[in-house]
Amino acid sequence: MALLLGVVGLYGVIAYSVSQRTREIGVRMALGAEHAAVYRLILKEAGRLISMGIGLGTVSAIAAATLARTLLFGVSSWDVETIVAVAVVLAIAAAAASFVPARRATSVNPVEALRTE
Repeated sequence: MALLLGVVGLYGVIAYSVSQRTREIGVRMALGAEHAAVYRLILKEAGRLISMGIGLGTVSAIAAATLARTLLFGVSSWDVETIVAVAVVLAIAAAAASFVPARRATSVNPVEALRTE
């Protein structure tokens, strides 16, 4: 459930960012930007959010495990395999959540984007 909530939250943030930048994306497309360049633009922004979130989450998890070390019996507080596996699963799920807004950004019609506002 936590993974689903995180994916939906990230999707919402990226989709909102794309909707706020519709005019900018329209100008880029009107000036000749390719779909791949727009994909990279949106996925690069999402990648920054993903890497910051995973980095801060990993540091927080290690700190919490270190603090709770006295409560853990027979279990290592630093299970590297588990931490790496969780980070990889989160990165894949977050990247999948970012593809839908990126795809929507590439379908922006430059003429309609420039007419709005």
